[in-house]
Amino acid sequence: MKTVKDILLRKSPADNFIRSDARVLIALNKLVDVNLSYLIVKDGDNIKGIFSERDYTRKMILKGRTSFDTFVNEVMSTDLPEVGMNDTIEKCMELLTSQGRRYLLVLDNEKFAGIITIHDLLRELLLFKEQVFNNNLTGALIDINEQPPAVD
Repeated sequence: MKTVKDILLRKSPADNFIRSDARVLIALNKLVDVNLSYLIVKDGDNIKGIFSERDYTRKMILKGRTSFDTFVNEVMSTDLPEVGMNDTIEKCMELLTSQGRRYLLVLDNEKFAGIITIHDLLRELLLFKEQVFNNNLTGALIDINEQPPAVD
């Protein structure tokens, strides 16, 4: 079975950090620079959460706030589900689904190791579907998809 560690080994090391006291306008420009949908909010060695495009739309635009007058720590997400390096992709998918989230905080011996996104999991599934799920589930999914469509 594929694990969180397998995903992180394929990803580039995180370089999309921003301080919690940065203005949202700076964060938006950085999102464009790194070409990602989220930034990792970090003060010193402490991970505080993430700032995402979704945070911007839901907590800024819809509430009438301005990007110049608002700081990242006022709108960032702080309650990310956590996973470890040896957790399976199945567990990650379950956490995201059950909690309605798009990002997971990865810890290795209680230290920040990275972020897993819903897109990382989908990419993994497309590349290694037979290794992501247990064989019985994969077989059932493949059997369902290979059946010809019903004709009326």
